[in-house]
Amino acid sequence: MKIIIVLLLLIFVNAAHSESLSPFKSDGCSVFPDGTFEKNDLWLACCIAHDKAYWKGGTYREKKAADRELEKCVESLGRPFIAQLMRVGVSIGGSPYLPTGFRWGYGWPYARGYKALTDEENKRVADSP
Repeated sequence: MKIIIVLLLLIFVNAAHSESLSPFKSDGCSVFPDGTFEKNDLWLACCIAHDKAYWKGGTYREKKAADRELEKCVESLGRPFIAQLMRVGVSIGGSPYLPTGFRWGYGWPYARGYKALTDEENKRVADSP
């Protein structure tokens, strides 16, 4: 019962601060290598672009589009198997309901879920460094 109360309080506190957007930051490919042994940053740029979309968040459809873009980007580097593996990983591990620093919409407080950005929120995203 105490756990439920704590979770509800966390959700309430985050909802009260739902307008805050943390500055963009990227951890590269999160828990996946940024490249190969020969070129250790081969698909890092793909992951950073993907992180930018995840930081911003939005709808479920936007998440799927971001995941497809990651897959296409890595595939364009001649790594189709890695691209598919990454897409499966982000499909599972990128849920907005997981309390991770790489979840969908991680720029916003936890528990935002899949939610379209308002015009004001899109402006804040665009104005963010």
